[in-house]
Amino acid sequence: MNFIETRGNDGKNALEVTFSQAILNPSASFGGLYVPKELPHLGLDFVQTHLTSSYKALAFDLLKRFEIDIEDQAIQTAVDLYDAFDNPNDPCPVVKLKEDLFVQEQYHGPTRAFKDMALQPFGSILAYLAKKQKENYLILAATSGDTGPAALNTFKNKEGIKVACLYPSGGTSDVQRLQMVCEDGKNLKVIGIHGNFDDAQAALKNLLSSVTFKEELNKHGIKLSAANSVNFGRIIFQIVYHIHSYIELLKQGEITLGEKIYLIVPSGNFGNALGGYYAQKMGIPIEKILIASNENNILTQWINDGVYDIRGKELILTKSPAMDILKSSNIERVLFDLFGAVRTKELMDDLNEKQIFTLTQDEKSKIQSIFSAVYSNDAYGLDKIKEYMNNNYLMDPHTATCLKAYETLKTKPLKAVMYSTAEWTKFSPTVLNAIKQNQERYHDKEALQEIAQICDTKITKSVQDLFGSTVIHKNVINKENIEKEIINFIQN
Repeated sequence: MNFIETRGNDGKNALEVTFSQAILNPSASFGGLYVPKELPHLGLDFVQTHLTSSYKALAFDLLKRFEIDIEDQAIQTAVDLYDAFDNPNDPCPVVKLKEDLFVQEQYHGPTRAFKDMALQPFGSILAYLAKKQKENYLILAATSGDTGPAALNTFKNKEGIKVACLYPSGGTSDVQRLQMVCEDGKNLKVIGIHGNFDDAQAALKNLLSSVTFKEELNKHGIKLSAANSVNFGRIIFQIVYHIHSYIELLKQGEITLGEKIYLIVPSGNFGNALGGYYAQKMGIPIEKILIASNENNILTQWINDGVYDIRGKELILTKSPAMDILKSSNIERVLFDLFGAVRTKELMDDLNEKQIFTLTQDEKSKIQSIFSAVYSNDAYGLDKIKEYMNNNYLMDPHTATCLKAYETLKTKPLKAVMYSTAEWTKFSPTVLNAIKQNQERYHDKEALQEIAQICDTKITKSVQDLFGSTVIHKNVINKENIEKEIINFIQN
């Protein structure tokens, strides 16, 4: 299967590229993204085939259905990394909360967040390709808190790979920050920036498309790629767990084959939601994808009003920081799939130049036939964490936003799966505020210990160990100095 570009072709890039080319060089014409030329149809036969399969067998088969140009052995090595999760047989368990509500726990990997589900196998494949081609790569990652730790973990000490990870200083939890700044791999560079995630992501995209930056890397025999969900290598693994959700409800006897379900996704950069969209298009019985946002409710406005407007908007720092994003990259892939390359380029040019684009009534209707959206504030999230903790379920503040969608957007009596994207340990001060119904400022270590005692639960060892780790990456710089900092890293 080949891949094409969301904004059309500029005459410099190939009209179509292979999967390996798309993940090694994810920057497409006119600043666009790569997408599959066509999607494989799965349908109910595929679901039935995997009712007794392991998660990694499901992932392997899905990648084979895409007919990607990666050898079976490399795919198997990649999906075997799920063996290192808490439960190798069930790396993202689906847990029943109510008669019609389930949660898929995506945080049972090494960095305790959903990014492990995609970045662990993706990192393995990218490193395999670099080694096979005898090439050296710089992998860029911009993070709002979870992509960074997962990317650093998966690429640590990989041959032929260097990683430069950008994070907004003060815009992540302490645990997320420590997971990055204490990483000791010799091939890793972690850079804090004075700014927010949108600034980090904009810098990443600019570097990916910068001719002068690539020329500088070429002097050192290094090529450029990315670990963010601008890279389809991330997205292909994010499709898998939505299919897994459906299969799990079947296996638990909660639905019958062909019965539709809702997906509820806490969304910032829209990659998780895009994976659900593709699963629906490929034949998985999904009624609708419900998008939950925090007070940075740009996606709610886009879906409900057909307008993506960031003019004069200031990013709000919330208790769910991984969703503190205004420019969600992966809506572009949905726009392309529904409206084509010419219209997508027009809309994205408007967003880049005017900070706003507006859909037609027909376009808005098409979006709303697939997605519904709502947002909540911090107070709502804290209340929900407390409510569900009282019923013996501990969740993080991002997961809590999903409950707003569950309560307000379901219009049919169907089962719903919401996605828990991070373990509570990554946001323990907020969780403790919720439990104690106060606004005290707690240090992460203090909050972790008190929650563990109150809830009679254990703190993940990898999180406990962070507080005795040495901080290696201390740099926090202005965003205009990012390129210089990365070049210094390459040279040294």
